[in-house]
Amino acid sequence: MRAIQDPSLPHLVWLRPAMTDPQRPSVLTDLAFFRGADPAILARVAAVARWRTVEPGQVVVDEDEPSTDIFFVAAGSVRVQLRAASGREVLLNEFGPGEFFGELSAIDGAPRAANVSAIARSRLCIIPAQAFLDFVFATPTACHALLRGLSAKLRLQTERTLEREALPVRLRLFAELLRLSRPRSGVPGERVVSPPPPHHEFAARIGARREVVSRELSDMTREGWLARDRRAIRILRVAEMQALVAAELRAPAA
Repeated sequence: MRAIQDPSLPHLVWLRPAMTDPQRPSVLTDLAFFRGADPAILARVAAVARWRTVEPGQVVVDEDEPSTDIFFVAAGSVRVQLRAASGREVLLNEFGPGEFFGELSAIDGAPRAANVSAIARSRLCIIPAQAFLDFVFATPTACHALLRGLSAKLRLQTERTLEREALPVRLRLFAELLRLSRPRSGVPGERVVSPPPPHHEFAARIGARREVVSRELSDMTREGWLARDRRAIRILRVAEMQALVAAELRAPAA
């Protein structure tokens, strides 16, 4: 395997062979965002799109970087986070197949607001800002999809900001566990988080110290809120968790 620097994105180093390609080359219509578009308009975007593979932990874009391309995740997943000079991290979001990131710099031309790194081996489609904007302006369904995506991200950050300001650590952990979980098959009323994030990642998600998160998770397990092993966290008292978070967020001011 050989490291190859990307000529158009010098901060990225790609590994070759990067990924075993599927039976056919990647195309824009692999991504739901581009399906149904006018073929002539789509062809102009395809002519400038670049497809790359990144390895786990590899930086895709860094905070304050001046690039303005937009990235679509065709396979794998990436994580968006902020890092303070002290080394403390705040995890903002994660994106998987079909989702996109980097649209803020593509829209306003300002430097990157956060760091984005690959969680898993990921296949990315990279599109220059102007080509992306031209496509969006010419394609109402894409414009709507962009607005929906921006709205969802804004709602999530608004929700997390309120939780960090209004909730104690335990209830912030409740809210994040519920957000990360899925229904547990065959066990109505329970949810599961699998694989379980490490404690430092929970801390970055909810704006707390790792030691505090570790202590709270141990207490919650002992008190019967959770059952934990290396493979999963099972949420045993889902309705009670939801009720406690909702009650605190909606409580009238004293």
